[in-house]
Amino acid sequence: MSRHRFIAAALAAVAAAALVGCSHSNNPTASAPVSLRLGYLTRITHASALVGITDGLFTKQLGPNVNLTTQPFSQGTEEVTALLSGQLDAAYVGPNPAFNAWQKSNGTAIRIISGAASGGTSLVVKPGITSAQDLRGKTVADPALGGTHDVSLRDWLARNGLHTNTQGGGDVSIKPTTPESAIVQQFVSNQIAGAVNSVPFDVQMIKAGGVRLWSDPNTITVLVVRQDFLAAHPDVVAGLLRAQVEANDMIAHDRAHAAQSANAALAKTLGKGLDPDVLTASFEETTFTNDPGMDSLRDEVNKAVAIGLLKPLDINGLVDNGPLNAVLAASGKPQVAT
Repeated sequence: MSRHRFIAAALAAVAAAALVGCSHSNNPTASAPVSLRLGYLTRITHASALVGITDGLFTKQLGPNVNLTTQPFSQGTEEVTALLSGQLDAAYVGPNPAFNAWQKSNGTAIRIISGAASGGTSLVVKPGITSAQDLRGKTVADPALGGTHDVSLRDWLARNGLHTNTQGGGDVSIKPTTPESAIVQQFVSNQIAGAVNSVPFDVQMIKAGGVRLWSDPNTITVLVVRQDFLAAHPDVVAGLLRAQVEANDMIAHDRAHAAQSANAALAKTLGKGLDPDVLTASFEETTFTNDPGMDSLRDEVNKAVAIGLLKPLDINGLVDNGPLNAVLAASGKPQVAT
């Protein structure tokens, strides 16, 4: 090789190495660890998160270059505050808190990227109460003003001709109560006539002598991510979704194991797990699905607007099923409707 050709080849090699170096420096997951802060609620309707944490599915699918921190919450409204203030990157949350985050940020803060669960929510009342009219003048509890349960309860009462207001007045007094375990205690001590709650708490109320008056089949849990995080780390979000899908597969194909994993997560966080019969009934009552359910979400938005807990809201753009469908397609699973 001539001297000129040797120099040219050397320069080409240096240039190629520089290009490789640049490509790595532009890929944060290749050059530096990424932190992912994930929120969830300590209830069985968030079993996808509970199973994913206990069985290490998130850690496995995200890989060694993602530093995962999981944080339990007692209310979805608290998760929204954390999302909007930049303290969380992603969260399992109820639809109405997600709507509130979307509205408060003028559509700039979050995206719903997957469903997690539907159903698992009921109005449980004292024996002898058989209709909405039997609740007139009585007090009924739910976890939080403006939450998914609160909207369902107020909508149902309104459709049955009963007026409520956010101050606890009206034909039926609605009492936001936290923690949710306190709702069960108030029901047992006859401080309330009933409550709208999700598993396991509605199951515990039935076990304490309550009667299920109606059940809500709508979407109860979705997975959301901050838009800036999705834009910066689409590969990390894909890993998060792979873990979500794997967790729901686990629930579908080995429910007994999944239930024990979820219970272990609750015991670690709350200091005590669920009784076996409550745990089993809670899983039976809930449908675990990756589909966020657009029809259900639109229905829930309309309810919240109709009862005055949400300003008129267009949720077009809130749900982004693209990353989820890519994950589903890669594993040979049916895609969800967009």
